[in-house]
Amino acid sequence: MRGVAVVGSGIVGLTSAIRLLEAGFKVTVLTKDLVKDTTSSVAAAMWHPGGAGEEPLKHWCQKSLEVFKNLSKDEYSGLRWVTAYELSDHEFVDQGLELADDLGLLMVSPFPEPWNYGYRFNTVQINTPTYMPFVLNRFKALGGHLEQQNVERLDTLPYDLIINASGVGAKDLARDKGVYPIRGQIIRIAKPKNFADEIIHIHSGETFTYIIPRVDDCILGGTYQIGNDNKEPDSDTAKAILERTTAIKPELKDANILEHKVGLRPGRDTVRLEREELRGKVIIHNYGHGSIGHTLAWGCADDVVTLAQT
Repeated sequence: MRGVAVVGSGIVGLTSAIRLLEAGFKVTVLTKDLVKDTTSSVAAAMWHPGGAGEEPLKHWCQKSLEVFKNLSKDEYSGLRWVTAYELSDHEFVDQGLELADDLGLLMVSPFPEPWNYGYRFNTVQINTPTYMPFVLNRFKALGGHLEQQNVERLDTLPYDLIINASGVGAKDLARDKGVYPIRGQIIRIAKPKNFADEIIHIHSGETFTYIIPRVDDCILGGTYQIGNDNKEPDSDTAKAILERTTAIKPELKDANILEHKVGLRPGRDTVRLEREELRGKVIIHNYGHGSIGHTLAWGCADDVVTLAQT
């Protein structure tokens, strides 16, 4: 058994830990935040490969989709297949969407102006309050250990092999000035009766407009505010989210608001997945996944194992 520390308990850290355990490593996850408090648990998550038309992103997306297809067979996974719409007010080509199942161009949009263009496809909706504990339990069942600890330096940890999956925290831990927070604010509402189980997703500048129905609730969003690290919900932002989403689905106007939440996505121009030797230790960096951490995580985790076995 070979001991390894994984720093970070978001989806990138947990999937890396699981794959390492399956490969025969002894794994301890070190985390400042409990799993339920990570950005991965706040996320209005789905498998969405938008913008991932080049390697290695394309490969990671495909590998993760294969895993989701298998995991979704477990009724306790929190994964389910739904129809999704990627919309715009102009014609566009979204590199990466060609990876999706049953992708089709919208000839006639069923949505109000100006959302007349887009694509329809099948995808996995990830109910994070169920899925994240499911992944954590799988990690523990394989013999993994989780320790709540605020890691301030990687080179002082008592491990020879360390996986840096610290998300936004990698800016300090890896001294990487290319890492920045991307603020995402969402509203969780009670799911209206007979509400269609279809995801609607629109990306325009600093706003992500999306409606993601889950089993009992619905996530409305959102924002894509680069460099903003404020984790407190903003009332004006919430009002704008409601205005945009109810314009698309008027039946949401009378929905019961359950809570407002904010998560900080780990932004970087490119995902950093590479091996580094630092003062006699081997560090494998796995961070910078932006808004598609759930989409990339399982694929990246496979490459972490390959680097760890080198």
